[in-house]
Amino acid sequence: MERKVCVFICSGCGISEAFDVSKVEEASKEATPRPAVVKVDPCLCGDDGFLAMSKVIEEEKPTHVVIGACSQRLFQDRFSWNGVFVERVNLREHCAWSHEPQDVGTLELAQDLMRMGIAKCGKAEMPEPHVEEPSETVLVIGGGISGMTAALYAADAGYGVVLVEKDDKLGGFARNIYKTYPSAPPYDKVAENPVSGLIERCETNPRIKVLLGTTIDEISGAPGKFSVKAGGKEFMVGAIVVATGFRPYDIKKLTHLGGGVLPDVVGSDKFEEMLMKGDVRRPSDGREVKKVAFIQCAGSRDKEHLPYCSGTCCLTSLKQANLFVNSGEDKEAYIVYKDIRTPAQHERFYEAMQNDPRIMLAEGTVKGVMKSDGVVRVEVENSPTLTNMQIDADLVVLALGKVPNSDGPILNLTYRKGKELPTLKYGFPDSNFICFPYETERTGIYTCGCVRQPMDMASCMEDAAGAAMKAIQCIYATSRGAAVHPRAWDMSFPEFFLQRCTQCKRCTEECPFGTLDEDAKGTPMPNPTRCRRCGVCMGACPERIVSFKDYSVQIISDMIKAIHVPEEFEEKPRYVGFICENDAYPALDLAGLNHLKYSPLVRFIPVRCLGSVNRVWIADALSRGIDGVLLIGCKFGDDYQCHFIKGSELCNKRMENVQEDLNRLALERERIKLVQLAINDYQKLPQIVNEFVESVNALGMNPYKGF
Repeated sequence: MERKVCVFICSGCGISEAFDVSKVEEASKEATPRPAVVKVDPCLCGDDGFLAMSKVIEEEKPTHVVIGACSQRLFQDRFSWNGVFVERVNLREHCAWSHEPQDVGTLELAQDLMRMGIAKCGKAEMPEPHVEEPSETVLVIGGGISGMTAALYAADAGYGVVLVEKDDKLGGFARNIYKTYPSAPPYDKVAENPVSGLIERCETNPRIKVLLGTTIDEISGAPGKFSVKAGGKEFMVGAIVVATGFRPYDIKKLTHLGGGVLPDVVGSDKFEEMLMKGDVRRPSDGREVKKVAFIQCAGSRDKEHLPYCSGTCCLTSLKQANLFVNSGEDKEAYIVYKDIRTPAQHERFYEAMQNDPRIMLAEGTVKGVMKSDGVVRVEVENSPTLTNMQIDADLVVLALGKVPNSDGPILNLTYRKGKELPTLKYGFPDSNFICFPYETERTGIYTCGCVRQPMDMASCMEDAAGAAMKAIQCIYATSRGAAVHPRAWDMSFPEFFLQRCTQCKRCTEECPFGTLDEDAKGTPMPNPTRCRRCGVCMGACPERIVSFKDYSVQIISDMIKAIHVPEEFEEKPRYVGFICENDAYPALDLAGLNHLKYSPLVRFIPVRCLGSVNRVWIADALSRGIDGVLLIGCKFGDDYQCHFIKGSELCNKRMENVQEDLNRLALERERIKLVQLAINDYQKLPQIVNEFVESVNALGMNPYKGF
């Protein structure tokens, strides 16, 4: 493709006060590939500047445009022209606002940044989207509150829905709930269960096809064109919502609280059934129950059982206590708790129950539950009011925690990386809970409701609406050839030069999203619409056969080569920093916005994810005389914040292999450093950068300068 590059440099927002823009203009004119036009304007984002830029583009008809101005995170829609590749160079936040004005180091940084941006245009091309004609049907697995709500939202948006439920009727666990928590002001009375209304709406909605008594036999394909086999039927769907709900924790595992041992100790689910029947009697002798003791956190917040809070147990006990004391005369309820957790408006319901003289709330730790003289005795210690307390009740109710129904078989995927969704250690499907709560590690498959995390019925319905909308977004993105979260604008996809593939399987094994299958020999088989465009496969490949039109090993290598590396005698070190575009890049922007100063010796290159960093970039940099390489990415581990799940962690593991390159070059290990950074840790960046520069400066200049 014949390339024509036009370059525009903004001198506003303090840029011209920070360095001599004319010298940056000169450096840009001499860059490779040689620009056809280099223009300076006092305000490119203003109407006059934008019109002037657009006029040049209309006249010159460039294939590539480089804009040296503010952050690439700003004015993305404005600085866009059909068919033109646009590269943004951050001269404001990453240079003018974060370095000493009129310092030679600041000028040299600006010149290098422009050279690097122009060099990118030497290989980068406009992405050609992989477009599918997607099915406009959403598969919803699970016919409880969450599943039915998701189905209705998708149907109301004009999409077809196949709603699969393994039982012979809709409703799920909610069918066994008598009343629910308050859902409207003044939030002090129990509410009706909405399940029957949802069932009727789903069964009568012409866009929703309900398959009862059905499970999924197999799902193959990818977003836009998932092929589903279920109950002897085969059909196509564009996206999938998993709403398989929860089950109560097994009461038989709570023997220390009498569960499964004493007949008059029941779970909250069993007690709800008694309330629904309107006749609460003791299982042991059928006697009418007058006094009930509720034990909170029965199996929850306990490292021996469920380490997490199950979210709704406190509200369930408060509701059940309210229903019980109102079911007849002389009824009493006792609630023994570690803490009472009733979020948001439900606090009003808690206050109302506190004011009911028939309901006693007792803080403390249950020491034991035993049978004694025709009653069940609950012994409580560490109470703030009494050192030891005994409650003699007719019936004890254990507030059971929630266990997600995620242990399959649910999806029966034909993916190389497994049939079901990857889960966390507690069984909840893995996702980036901070940024993308509905997404899973399988693109186009979304979770909602209690299979995602413990929540109440109203929250489940809200959650289901979100998941349905994400499924619809996925179908729409697939129809355009665009990625879904987090690079929702991205039209690129990985291309594999399979003639050089050695079947090492690194790309298929390291992809966090199950994008790649493989044939019998181990050759990767791409599925473009499963791809999140993170580039982890590109970073994994030792043969460099993976590339994107606008992001490749060669493109970044050319950017590194565009950096002017002074001769050793000049004693001007140079450093390259690879920064994740999701957290580290905006953190660097925030540092600039706050005018935090750090060393101008580092040339930062944004990458899609640290997982996309190929070791050849580090080797290229060091062999050219770059003195050190700093990598800044998201936090990894159990509380990871990586938008691509394991990108930062994978990069960290690959650093062991980089040691081989250092040994070959006879360079010190300290010349490479990986740092984990959250976006709100931007204040730490100057210290991180400066300490790295100082530590490597102490080692001396890279001996490869000048080669």
